[in-house]
Amino acid sequence: LHRLELLPAQEAAQGQAVSPLPQQVRAVLDVLAGKGSQASQSLQSFIHTSIPQLCLHSTAYGRQPSQGGCTPGLPVVQKHLESLQGSCGNGLETGALQRLTNLLLVEGLSDIQQKEHDILQVETTRGLPNVSKSIPLEKLFRPLSKVSIPPRISVTIGVAGIGKSTLVKLFVCSWAKGEISRDMVSVVPLTFRQLNTYEKLSAERLLCSASPHSPEPGGAAAARTLLILDGLDEFKTPLDFSNAAVCTDPKKEIQVDNLITNIIRGNLLQEASVWVTSRPAAAGQIPSGLVDRMTEIRGFGAAEMKDFLDQMFLDNRDLSSQVLQHIRANRSLHVLCTIPGFCWICGSSIAYFLKHSGDQSQEATVVPGTLSEIYCYYFKMAVSGDWLEKPREALRAEQAANTSRKLVGSLGRLAFHGLLRKKHVFYERDMKAYGIDLSLLHSSLSTRLLLKEDMQASTAYYFSHLTIQEFLAALYYHTAAKRAIFDLFAESGVSWPKLGFLSHFRGAVQRALQAQDRQLDVFVRFLAGLLSPQAHRLLCGWLLPRDEQGAVRSQAVGVLQACLSAEPAVSSRAVNAMRCLHELRHGEPAQAVEEAMRSGSLAGMLTPANCSALAYLLQVSDVCLEETNLSNCLTYSVCKSLLSQLLFCHNLRLDNNQFKDDVMELLGSVLSVKDCQIQRLR
Repeated sequence: LHRLELLPAQEAAQGQAVSPLPQQVRAVLDVLAGKGSQASQSLQSFIHTSIPQLCLHSTAYGRQPSQGGCTPGLPVVQKHLESLQGSCGNGLETGALQRLTNLLLVEGLSDIQQKEHDILQVETTRGLPNVSKSIPLEKLFRPLSKVSIPPRISVTIGVAGIGKSTLVKLFVCSWAKGEISRDMVSVVPLTFRQLNTYEKLSAERLLCSASPHSPEPGGAAAARTLLILDGLDEFKTPLDFSNAAVCTDPKKEIQVDNLITNIIRGNLLQEASVWVTSRPAAAGQIPSGLVDRMTEIRGFGAAEMKDFLDQMFLDNRDLSSQVLQHIRANRSLHVLCTIPGFCWICGSSIAYFLKHSGDQSQEATVVPGTLSEIYCYYFKMAVSGDWLEKPREALRAEQAANTSRKLVGSLGRLAFHGLLRKKHVFYERDMKAYGIDLSLLHSSLSTRLLLKEDMQASTAYYFSHLTIQEFLAALYYHTAAKRAIFDLFAESGVSWPKLGFLSHFRGAVQRALQAQDRQLDVFVRFLAGLLSPQAHRLLCGWLLPRDEQGAVRSQAVGVLQACLSAEPAVSSRAVNAMRCLHELRHGEPAQAVEEAMRSGSLAGMLTPANCSALAYLLQVSDVCLEETNLSNCLTYSVCKSLLSQLLFCHNLRLDNNQFKDDVMELLGSVLSVKDCQIQRLR
C-alpha cells in the first residue's frame, strides 16, 4: 500500500509497529477509512493477491461495530452483508422471535421423533419436550466448555411450522449486523429447495453460487466459514452415507446428494462449520456419530401464544381474547397451537367462526373442535375470499370463489401425489404436469395455501404448512374416490378394480397402517373428518359434492373400530384410529372409558378396544392432566398392552393393582426408557 502511495511512510510505520496481525489490519483499515473509495478498492485488490489470513482479519474487522456505527470494510463484503440483511431481515418481527434466541440442547433423536408424524409427536408429548438444558443462539457454534472445541456439524430439529427457516433468517441477519458470531468471517445460507434445482455441483461452485466472495474452499479463511443448509426434509434425494462415493476434490462436480454427504463427513470443506436444519424424522438420515451438536426449537409457551394472537389481531384485542379462550378450552387444539404455523391457521379459523356465528343457524354454530373442522373453516374462508381484513363485494367474491374451487381441485391432486412421493417442494414443471395455471397462483387464495420462492434457476412452490398439503390431499381423495374405479394410490394409475367410496376409504386406512414412517396418519384423519356432519355442512357445495353421507359415515366408523383390536399391544396406530373417530365426531368409546376413569370403575372393562380408547385419553383427557389414575384395574396383559403409552404420563397412580414381579419388571422397563416423562409414581 505504501508503494501504491496510499499510505505515507509514517502511517505505514504505525501499522507495522503493532502486533499481532489482526491489530495491524485494524490499524491500516482505520487509516484507509478516511481516504475514500480508491483506497478501499486498492486494498481489496491487494488482499486478493496476498496471503489468505489478511482476508480473514480484514473481513472480520469490517463487520465489527464501532462507536460511531459499523467500520467500513471491503465493498464486496459490505455488499454481501447488505444483501443478507435484505433477504433475511424481511418479515422478522422482534417481538415474536424471543423464543428462538434460546434453543434446547438435546443428545439425539428420540424414538418418537424418528418414527412418528410431526403432529403426533406434539400430541403425544403434549408439546413439552423432555429436555432441561438450553443454549443461547449467540453460543450455538461455540465450545460448551474451556476444554472442548467448537462443533463442526450442528443440526437443529423442529416439527413443521415451528420456525426453523425463521431461525436461520434471524441468525444470518444478526450476524450480518455484527451482533453475534463475530468470529465467523463468512456465512453462506442455502436451502435444499435451491439445491434441488441442481443435478451436479462442486464444493467450490456450491459456495460461489450462494456467495461469490466466500473464501476459497480449504483456504485459511474457510476455517471460520459457516455453511447453512436449511430444510433437509425438503431435499429431493435421501442422503445415503453408506454408499456415497468419497470425494476430496473441491473443484470436482458430483451428484448433489453425494456432495452433501462428503461435506458432512469432512471429506470436503473440512475447515468450515456446517449447520443443518430439518424436521426430526429427516434428520435421522445423518449418522449420530457425525453430529457434534444437536438442538431443538421449542414451541410456544402460554405467554408467547397470547402475544402471538395479539399480534394477529392487533386492532381487535377482544377478538384475540375470545380466540385464545376457545383454544384453551380444547386441550388437543391448545397443544397443537404451541406450533406457530398451526396457531396461525387455528386462530384464523376460530376468528372467522366467531365473526360469522351470528349469521348461521343455531345448529350450525358448533365451535370448531376437531382438526378437520379447523381446516374446513380455514378453506371456506379462503375460497369465499372473505378474509378478516379484506371483505369483498358479493359479485367479485362469487367469481373469485369459482376460480378458487378449480384451483383447489388442481392443488389437491398435486398435494396428494406429492404426499405419496414424500415431496413437499414443487417447481414450474410440476405445476404444469398437474394442469395448474401459473397465472392463478397470484390470487389471495394461493398466497394463503401455497408460497413461492424465486431462485436463480427456477421458482419453487411449497404449501404454507405440511397440514395444508395433507388437507388438500384428503379433499382430492374424498372427491376422486366417489368416481374412481382403480386404486388411487397406484403409481401407474392402473390396478385391480376398486369401486365405491368405502372401498377406497378402507384402502387409505390400510395404507396408513402399513406405512413405516407414519406420514399418512394425518391425511387419513382429515379423510375421516370430511365425513363428519359439521365438515359436510361447512364445505357442501363449496369443495364437497352435495350428497348424503350418513350411511358412508357409519360404515367408516366400522372400518376404524376394526383397527382398535388388530394388535395385542396398543400402538400409536390404534391411537390414531381413535383420533380418526374423534374427527368423525364418534366419541362414544372414549366417553365411556373416561366416565369409568372418573368413577374409578375401569376394572374389568379394559378390552383391547377400550385399551386403545384409554391410550388416547392419556393424551387428550383433562381427567389425566393432573393425575392418571389406573388404580385397581390393571392386569399383566393390560399393563403390557399399554406399556408404550404410559411413557408420557407425568403423574401415574397404580395402587391396589396387586402387581407381581413380572408387572414390576415391565414398569421398570418403562422408567428406564429415554423418552419416559413420568415424574411421580404411586
